[in-house]
Amino acid sequence: MNNIELLSAFLIGFAGSTHCVGMCGGIVGALSLAIPKQHAALPYILFYNLGRISSYTLAGAITGYLGVMFGAQIKQGMLALQLLSGFFLLLLAFYIGGWWNVLHHFEKVGQHLWRRLMPLGKALVPFRSPITALPYGMLWGWLPCGLVYSTLVWSLASGSAVNGALTMLFFGLGTLPALITMGVLGQAIKQWLSHPQTRQIMAVLLFIFSCYLLIKAFITGI
Repeated sequence: MNNIELLSAFLIGFAGSTHCVGMCGGIVGALSLAIPKQHAALPYILFYNLGRISSYTLAGAITGYLGVMFGAQIKQGMLALQLLSGFFLLLLAFYIGGWWNVLHHFEKVGQHLWRRLMPLGKALVPFRSPITALPYGMLWGWLPCGLVYSTLVWSLASGSAVNGALTMLFFGLGTLPALITMGVLGQAIKQWLSHPQTRQIMAVLLFIFSCYLLIKAFITGI
C-alpha cells in the first residue's frame, strides 16, 4: 500500500469529521461525564480514541482478508471490489453533504449488533483511570456509522489483511483531530465542524475523490 493511499484514508477520516460531530458528539459528552472530577480530561480522551481506532483497525484487517478471498475466487473480483468501494465513497459524499442519506439504512442493520454491545459500555463507566477508557473506546468503535462502513468497503479492495488494517488505522487517525479537540474545546469546534458550509466543502472533496477512484478502476479493468 503506497503513501498516497494511506494519506487518502487519513483525509477521508478528516473530511468525515463533520459527520463525527453529529454522530459522536453525544458520546464525547457522555465520556466527559464518566471522567472523575478533578482529573485532566485529555488522557481519558486519548485512551478512548485509541480503543476506538484499534477496533477500526481490526475491522479493516477482517475486511481486507475477506476481499483477498473474494478476489481469488471470482474472476475480476478485485475490479468489482474497487468499483464497489468507489461507489460507497460516492454515497458517503452524498451522506455528509445531506444530498442523499441512503447510508442511514446500513446503519440500521448495524443496530442489531450494537444493542448487544451497548450494555457492556454502560458497565465500564465511570472510569477509574485513563486506561479504563480504552475498552470503552473499543466498544464504541463498533457503533453503527455510515462513514465507517463506507471506508470498510474501501478496505475490501486494499489487497490484503495488513493493507485493510492500515487503511482503517489511517482513517481513524484522520478522525482523531476533530474528536480530541471536540472533547477538549467542546462547543466552539463542534459549531465550526457542523456548519453547513464546512460539510458541503468536505462532501464535494469526497465526491471528487470517489469519482477519481471509479474512473481509475474502470480504466484499469479495460
